Amino acid sequence: MTKILLSLHVLAAIVAVGPVTVAASMFPPAVRRAAPTSAGTAALLHRICRVYAGVGLAVPLLGFATAAAMGVLGSGWLVTSIALTAAAAGVLAAFVLPRQEEILGQLKGERTPDHRATVQLAMFTGVFNLLWATVTVLMVVRPGSTTGA
Repeated sequence: MTKILLSLHVLAAIVAVGPVTVAASMFPPAVRRAAPTSAGTAALLHRICRVYAGVGLAVPLLGFATAAAMGVLGSGWLVTSIALTAAAAGVLAAFVLPRQEEILGQLKGERTPDHRATVQLAMFTGVFNLLWATVTVLMVVRPGSTTGA
């Protein structure tokens, strides 16, 4: 059962988190290139972020189930990964998605988005991506783990 849970956890991370990191990273440059009346690409990227963020809730749920099955819930690397995952979710929910919505509102109102807003959004997106990259490394390396390499 552990191998099935782990496989589902990894697949969920790839299928859900991957599109969010890519779409969120593409959003600021797409907005900078877009004419105020062509918000289609930006709207699509925002929708990908929003939808896959919801699907991404499966990642920590399957992760907890996998960790419980492996008996590693108290491991330091896992606790750190959980905290970083929560931080990444917080950055996405509090900073990335709302700023994308603001910028989309400006585009739909046929206004050119403020360059500073797109730079800030790119920064928050970078923080989100860096948090996920760190979690991924912790999941692979598992410092102090006795369950694998």
